[in-house]
Amino acid sequence: MPLIIHWQDVVFYTFILVTIIQLSHYIYFFRRVAYFTPGVREKSQQHPVSVVICSRDDASNLAKNLPGVLVQHYPTTHEVIVVNHNSQDETKYLLEEFKKTFRHLQAVNLSHEAKGIPGKKYPLSIGIREAKYEVLLLTDSDCVPASEFWMNKMQEGYEEGIEIVLSYGAYNRRSGLLNKMIRFETFHSALQYLSFALAGKPYMGVGRNLSYKKDLFFKHKGFSSINHIPGGDDDLFISKVSTATNTAVVIDHDAITLSEPKTSFGDWIRQKNRHYTTGKYYKPLHKWLLGSYSASQFLFYPLFIASAVAFDWRFALIVFVIRMSVQAFYYYKAMGKLNEKDLFAWWWLMDMWMFFYYIIFVSALWKKPKKNWA
Repeated sequence: MPLIIHWQDVVFYTFILVTIIQLSHYIYFFRRVAYFTPGVREKSQQHPVSVVICSRDDASNLAKNLPGVLVQHYPTTHEVIVVNHNSQDETKYLLEEFKKTFRHLQAVNLSHEAKGIPGKKYPLSIGIREAKYEVLLLTDSDCVPASEFWMNKMQEGYEEGIEIVLSYGAYNRRSGLLNKMIRFETFHSALQYLSFALAGKPYMGVGRNLSYKKDLFFKHKGFSSINHIPGGDDDLFISKVSTATNTAVVIDHDAITLSEPKTSFGDWIRQKNRHYTTGKYYKPLHKWLLGSYSASQFLFYPLFIASAVAFDWRFALIVFVIRMSVQAFYYYKAMGKLNEKDLFAWWWLMDMWMFFYYIIFVSALWKKPKKNWA
């Protein structure tokens, strides 16, 4: 007799396949963040460090956040470079006032644009060129270190052969559902890029909290291969120069940076659309892994409902509970590592929200990015 497969069976078996893809990411990749333990050091180290910050018309954020960078507890040689890119506000005068108190602050004032180089790649390149030291530590003017040991914790990631150090750039906790949505998406994104790096498949970093060596930057001719692309000074550059052996991850509450999240849904949508326009330039392996994970997450709830209605709700529920239990376990552990434990009570709601999140942002994958500075 010929084997007859009904469409109800196809729906359920597809649901199982989607669940297996999800579980494989949690068990193979995400557990690496959930169970992250820093290696034991035989001796302490403190490299000379150059912190580089680019700013444009952002004096208010610099006034609030720059002191947190300038007062880092780091006795070894270091400097803080702020590249003031053609600001029309009082940034220049603010930096002059800071320099009176903090001798290790260096202000680089740029009064012109770089033709054909959108975004902040040009001022960042100038800041890196001006840096005195090999270890570069990058953050933004709207970010502040979570502790006075940020600089020390980040430079500890450099062991023999390491040229890139990735860490977490979080957002401040505020009241309201939007804040939880922003912070959950940020956590979820970090869970992916940090776990991929720990698995030997690094593909991005975030400019809010990123470190690499100056020699690596110039060895790969800086941003020359991506200068025509708005954005990408963090994720595309790391995608290009990172390898399984030259990239390290630092996960420590003291190594986190904090930014102020958007306060309106529209502003957040526009910010995320800018970020996602670089995804099309990732390496094929990373696009496949990230794409299969996102697709499986998007299809999980619709296929669960379809399987429960058209196949057998008991079998569908068993698969659903297995996936949700595994996810809850690894989320709880990973949120603790990244200091986001307050989000755990909301994880199930945020997970369902991700279905609509993918619908909202999928168009960014083929849209032409706008040439914004940030």
